[in-house]
Amino acid sequence: MLDFHEPDFEERETLFIEVVLPLSLAKNYVYRVPFELNDQIAVGKRVVVQFGKNKIYTALIRSIDLVAPSVYEAKYIIDVVDSYPIITVEQLQLWDWMTGYYLCNEGDVMSAALPAGLKLASETIIVLKEEATWAEGVHTGKEETILHALKSRPRLTIDDVMALLGQKTVYPVINSLLDKGMVYIAEEVVEKYKPLLKSFIALSSFYQDQDNLKQLFVILERAPKQLNALLAYLKLSRLQPVVSKQQLVEESECGTAALKTLLDKEIFTVSKKPVSRLKDNTDDFILNFELSKAQNHALQQVEESFSVKDVVLLHGVTASGKTQIYIKLIEKAIEKGGQVLFLLPEIALTTQIVERIQRYFGDAIGVYHSKFNNNERVEIWNKVLNGKYRVVLGARSAVFLPFKELKLIVVDEEHESSYKQQEPAPRYQARDAAIYLGHLHGAKVVLGSATPAIESYYNAASGKYGLVTIMERYGGVELPVQEVISIAEETKRKKMVSYFSSKLVDEIANTLENKEQVILFQNRRGYATILICATCGYAPKCVNCDVSLTYHKTSGKLHCHYCGYHQSSINICPACGSVHIEQKGFGTERVEEELSLIFPEAKIARLDVDSTRTKNGLQQIISDFQDKKTNILIGTQMVAKGLDFDNVTLIGVINADTLLNYPDFRAFERSYQLLAQVAGRAGRRDKQGRVIIQAYDDNHRIIGQVIENKYLEMYQEELAERKQFNYPPFTRLIFVNIKHKDADLLNVASVKFANVLKGQLGGRVLGPEQPLVSRIRNYYIKQVIIKCDKSTSIQKVKSILKDTVLQFQSEKEFRSLNIQIDVDPY
Repeated sequence: MLDFHEPDFEERETLFIEVVLPLSLAKNYVYRVPFELNDQIAVGKRVVVQFGKNKIYTALIRSIDLVAPSVYEAKYIIDVVDSYPIITVEQLQLWDWMTGYYLCNEGDVMSAALPAGLKLASETIIVLKEEATWAEGVHTGKEETILHALKSRPRLTIDDVMALLGQKTVYPVINSLLDKGMVYIAEEVVEKYKPLLKSFIALSSFYQDQDNLKQLFVILERAPKQLNALLAYLKLSRLQPVVSKQQLVEESECGTAALKTLLDKEIFTVSKKPVSRLKDNTDDFILNFELSKAQNHALQQVEESFSVKDVVLLHGVTASGKTQIYIKLIEKAIEKGGQVLFLLPEIALTTQIVERIQRYFGDAIGVYHSKFNNNERVEIWNKVLNGKYRVVLGARSAVFLPFKELKLIVVDEEHESSYKQQEPAPRYQARDAAIYLGHLHGAKVVLGSATPAIESYYNAASGKYGLVTIMERYGGVELPVQEVISIAEETKRKKMVSYFSSKLVDEIANTLENKEQVILFQNRRGYATILICATCGYAPKCVNCDVSLTYHKTSGKLHCHYCGYHQSSINICPACGSVHIEQKGFGTERVEEELSLIFPEAKIARLDVDSTRTKNGLQQIISDFQDKKTNILIGTQMVAKGLDFDNVTLIGVINADTLLNYPDFRAFERSYQLLAQVAGRAGRRDKQGRVIIQAYDDNHRIIGQVIENKYLEMYQEELAERKQFNYPPFTRLIFVNIKHKDADLLNVASVKFANVLKGQLGGRVLGPEQPLVSRIRNYYIKQVIIKCDKSTSIQKVKSILKDTVLQFQSEKEFRSLNIQIDVDPY
């Protein structure tokens, strides 16, 4: 058990500290503490250490001892950075669990957990803030030396600062400047997120006096446009607290010239304020809302389950009002003086939930995700540590924050695969990490989803978790009417218009006529999935990866979606010289082009990785759709995640077969989840929505189950199949991916590695096999799979695997192999 309250050491005793370095090391290092720093040492503080020949890092104190290491002579630490621990006991316990469970090194976990601003190294570059001003005498002499140096030089490395001050103990000084907001870490300057500023109009204080306002009406009688603007302002200001410039121009139809005159005369004043890039749906989400009968019943059931279970699965159909139940639970946790962690799968795609909860809880809420620069992340870290934030909304990395009074964790859309970290290590599943974090703090955990992961539902059905179900939509809105159309049948009858069935075209036309909106889903981006020579069958492939290149019409190039390689498109086959190059398959770009030919008047937008590459691209596309500037939104999986539009009444799935025919044991489960989530975007207010699913295999059981909303039937059939073929939740899976640039060496090594494991674990080891994509970024890949049933000790299996990897990499011929372990692959 870790404890920050270390025993009192005598001043002259020699202390040895085990530290975690932000490097992937198999073991932690031990350093020696100079006598003069003894009283500053505590677990959870950062210290400055030298590692390697010249590299200097900030490491984290893991434990304190009086015993020196036996195999090497401990170096002295250089300095102590913090005046108080920046890591809590529970965090270090979570790191311990993560290191053991996911078979990674503690340095990997530290790198993932701490913001860059807390991991200063000798190469770290510091930059003076543009707005930084200071008076002489406010800072220490050393701080002023650094600030003056930064005035004349744009950037300094920490090595430069050491030379400037003539000492190695510079980290506390830099840390102090970071805390005071005088400097940035250089990488952060490029990432700085700029808020959207909007102009707001207000009546000057002089004319807020009724007598002066009456005189103003008389003055403006000869200027009708200016008078209209004034009347429109007064009308709007009675209905809402602030009036935007855009609103005033639209309401009064006075034009910008009249408004400028009123500003020049100082009748109006203008101010710029940061606003969200999404429309503020105040009407759709009332602050003092009343729960429906079904929601109240669900809330009571959750609270009753909490008396006997620590984890509860809330299974509510799409638009059943799960967010409002979360808010009631959050309120109660805050009333008890606790902190709350609200996890979302992808923060950028769930902005609407963030806004609603922020509007409800105000300044007590913090948001933590990759859009913030590291300076802001450190600030949020400190506010959580000091208890200033009662609620934190975040993506998966928020599980690493230093909570002290955690009482509730909400994992929204718990089935989402983006909760699983893929690269680099630790390859953790945030949902499972959140459950363990809840256990450490004695906090309750709610897992919410309309389509729960099979493992989660199995845990709930078998009594490990509590289970609460809501089967009706909030406000009595009916579930959408769903219909499947056979592409094969429509093609045979010559009713297909490009990639669209006649039924889908008619429904789109009707929806547009009713001034309503459409979302179309196609799970492929780009224009053509593959180019192929009709004469010899040649298809361009990536030079770095074992995949075909996808044609993108917007760039006119062929792109690899794995490594980013691109080349010019081909018109002549380089293999046989034929000019008969055909495009096979289609992505969102092609759907967008074809649809614009059928509906030339419609405003169409595309939501995929390519269209959202710019910093504000995503927010702009969603904002335009929300504001009804766009009629049709075409997208990949992005359109299925957490978006809530009140005017969408039609959803079209262009080709469901691309999901169903994927070679993975989770393919059917994922297809059901994705199709049900996409369908759930339709008719979320007072209008019943329609969903049209196009497929060649229109009788596929998964499509039937989506249309009839039969989650339980899908779950039971999938469960039976997984039991028969030994897949989770009946077994535990570990993938071992072995990579090397030399294919021959990799083949020999992977066979030897698998045989060593088979010698100890027998038939539980499968492979080595080539994965679906057998070469990425010039690294060939072989995969060994370990399947353990529930009766096997998983700890023993992991111990054998770790020892085998270590032994293998210690052999000279195999040292250059890259071996990656993925526990519970998703």
